[in-house]
Amino acid sequence: MKNVLLICQKELKGYFASPIAYLLMAFFGLIFGFGFYTATRDYYRFSFQAQMMGQQQTMNINEQIIRPLLQFAATIALFLVPMITMRLFAEEKRSGTIELLLTSPVKDIEIILGKWFGAMLLYMCVLGMSVINLGLLFAWGKPDLKPVLVAYLGLLLQGGVLLAVGEFISTTTKNQIIAGGVTFFVCLMLWLLSWFTAFDSGASASVVNYLSIVTHFENFNRGVLDLKDAIFYLSMIFFSLFITARAMESLRWRA
Repeated sequence: MKNVLLICQKELKGYFASPIAYLLMAFFGLIFGFGFYTATRDYYRFSFQAQMMGQQQTMNINEQIIRPLLQFAATIALFLVPMITMRLFAEEKRSGTIELLLTSPVKDIEIILGKWFGAMLLYMCVLGMSVINLGLLFAWGKPDLKPVLVAYLGLLLQGGVLLAVGEFISTTTKNQIIAGGVTFFVCLMLWLLSWFTAFDSGASASVVNYLSIVTHFENFNRGVLDLKDAIFYLSMIFFSLFITARAMESLRWRA
């Protein structure tokens, strides 16, 4: 466990030693902030119009502001994950430090987990930019906290899957641009699987729809903590890290 933490710390320092971490946080903060401004503006506009017309329509902050915003955050993450994972192993291979890493007294699984945890911590820092905006809602309104926490858990699990997939792809090339592009394509396919089967009710369509990461995030975003959705994400993370370990074995034989 000590080696995992050391590698995690090294990766995290590497992110913040370069502009990538700050650019990702700034990009996410700006885009999410714009979405937050738009959602709250429309919420108060509709609320004011309903009062002026004498309607007693109930306005729900969780349903009309927070839930769409966190769905929006999940979409933004789709574009950010490739930029986080593309350097994990590709940069090591390009610079030639992969041989030193593989010949060091560290197990493959420790390297894999250390890099994945480092990427996860940066991902959490990026998501943390959204907490600033949502904190204003809790300061001035009374949204329900539990569904928000469940939705953030879903965001973390979904991000963990995409980061694990990106880490595997990063082991297959020494070109960061290729690693980032392929990661984005694969993540996009996992995202769109539910769209491909939207109008198909067959057995094969159900299987394809189940493999979509969007399908399992919907329950989390509604504040529903379903065990089968958590198991799906954890299984996908385990599988992605497992094939990364197999790819590491081939790299070790070449080193």
